[in-house]
Amino acid sequence: MVLRIGTRGSALARTQSTHVAEALGQQGAQWRLEIISTPGDRSQAPVERIGVGVFTQTLREALHDGRIDVAVHSFKDLPSADDPRFHLVVPQREDRRDVLVARDGLTLDTLPSGAHIGTSAPRRVGQIRTLRPDLDVVPLRGNIDSRMGQVRDGGLDAVVLAAAGLNRLGVLPDASYVFDTEELLCAPAQGALAVECRADDQDTVALLNSIACPEATLCTDAERGVLRVLQAGCTAPIGASATIDGDQLKLTAGHFDPDGVYEKVSVSGCLNSPDTAERLAELVGAHLTARGLNIG
Repeated sequence: MVLRIGTRGSALARTQSTHVAEALGQQGAQWRLEIISTPGDRSQAPVERIGVGVFTQTLREALHDGRIDVAVHSFKDLPSADDPRFHLVVPQREDRRDVLVARDGLTLDTLPSGAHIGTSAPRRVGQIRTLRPDLDVVPLRGNIDSRMGQVRDGGLDAVVLAAAGLNRLGVLPDASYVFDTEELLCAPAQGALAVECRADDQDTVALLNSIACPEATLCTDAERGVLRVLQAGCTAPIGASATIDGDQLKLTAGHFDPDGVYEKVSVSGCLNSPDTAERLAELVGAHLTARGLNIG
C-alpha cells in the first residue's frame, strides 16, 4: 500500500510534508504526496478575516473522506479544539523563534524611525509596536519568497517571519536578526508540525506514533492549551512558549493588543503528573481572563 500524504501546494508545505514522508519511509512506508489547494492559498485577505482553519479544513475533509491517508499541517494553523475523528502526532519541532529579514542587514534596533516593517499576525503586530512604536507596521500576506521579495525590491524595509519556515527552505541565513522568545513571544505550537490520520486506521496510527516526539508533544499541548482555555482561535493575538528543564515544565504566554498594550505571565510545574500541561494552561488562561482582556 502506498501512503497518500496530503499537503498544501506551497514550497514550504511540500518541503515539510516531504520531511514527514521521509521519516515515515524510514519506518518502511511507501508514500506519495497529494497536493490539495485550500481557501487560504487562494485568498490574499488577512487570515483572521477568512476564518479559523483556513489552511487546514480542506485537508481534514480529504482525510475524513478517504481521499488521503495522512495530512500534514503547520500545527499553529489548526483550530485549538481537538477533533476526535483524527489521530494526531507531533514530530520533532523546528526552531520556534521569529526572525527579521531586513535591508542592509539591519536589526530591529538599527531600523530607522518610520521604517516600514511587514507582518499581518496580530501577535507580532502588538509586540513590534511595543518594542519599536516608531516603526510603521504594514499588513503582509503571501508565501515566504514573496514576503522576502518585498524587502529585496525595496517595497518594505523589513519583514518578520518564522525561523522554522526559513530553515526548512534553506534560507535562514537571509535573516538579519533572530528574536529571542523572551523578546518576541512565538505563536502557540510555532515551528511544530501536526501529522494526522483517521482515528480508526490502526495501521497508520501505529506508523505515525513511530515519529512522534514526546517533548514537542508536551510543550505544544501546554501552548495550545492556553488557546483552548481562552476559547481563542489560531489568529488571536496570543503568544505562548513552553520549555522543559529537568523535571520542570515552564509555560509563558501573553496577550498583545495591536496598539502595543500587552499582558504576559509565566508559570512552572513539576512533570510528575500527566495533566501538568493542562494545569499550567488553565493557570495562564485564568490570569489573562482575570485581566479582562479582549481576546478576539
